[in-house]
Amino acid sequence: MVYLITVNYYSAELIQTLLDSVRSQAVEPFCLVIVNNSPDDKAVRSLAGPQVELLETGYNAGFGEGCNVGLRWVYEREPGAIAWLINPDAVLQPGALAQAQDYCRMHPDISMVGAVIDQPDGQIWFTGGEFNPANGRIVALETLPDPAIAAWETAWITGCSLLLNLGNFAACPEFDPVFFLYYEDFDFCRRYLAQGHQLRVVAAIRVTHCPSSIAHRDRPNALEHSTYSYLVALERHTSVGVLLYRLARIVAHAARIGFVDSARAIAIIKGVLHYGERVSRFGQSRQH
Repeated sequence: MVYLITVNYYSAELIQTLLDSVRSQAVEPFCLVIVNNSPDDKAVRSLAGPQVELLETGYNAGFGEGCNVGLRWVYEREPGAIAWLINPDAVLQPGALAQAQDYCRMHPDISMVGAVIDQPDGQIWFTGGEFNPANGRIVALETLPDPAIAAWETAWITGCSLLLNLGNFAACPEFDPVFFLYYEDFDFCRRYLAQGHQLRVVAAIRVTHCPSSIAHRDRPNALEHSTYSYLVALERHTSVGVLLYRLARIVAHAARIGFVDSARAIAIIKGVLHYGERVSRFGQSRQH
């Protein structure tokens, strides 16, 4: 059985649309696990029922930790299951569920599987991820490779749609909760890739995503989290030199736009200061 895991933050209507897209093509049993990060959201509770499990965190745990709650729940019940992390603002395109199940069965050695993700207007949003540790460049690709290629390797997969073959992991795979929002998927993939797990994006698995429909309800807050998380990702996966180079560029960019877009500049600086607090705490802990 495939367990689809989605994290709710005042997104009941979006999740209903996601659920409809799954039910319309489900041939085999499935379970949609909703991790509720908005405890006062009464609307999402109406979705619980057959094939839908609602897990309460009691607070806004962030995307990564919300996914962890769902992954632990699935792993405890069926450690060899396929878990599909899927955004609330995404829907499965026709045939995607069967294609995902078939690919995972035919390629049990692949631990993490990504989909080709389209936007509602048909433009491609994600076909894989690139990463250059020499300069800190983390990029989401938006073009398909040769049409004859059914699946391809990738440096990382977006958490918008990420299939996990749980049977390949010695313990329940988890996101690092230091990432509240953004780059948790990048860090997740890079950590498990370093352990020998394989990643692929599969052309036949298609998802439609409405980018920015949730996180960008509060754009300054989203930008602050993005800046902080990017710096943590660089700290984890590049050198000190690359981190300092990118940090300098971020601060210079905030200074350039400060007079024309002060809200954006302030959000970036808040993210930098948030990261600075992390570095300070780490330094103090090492002294003790």
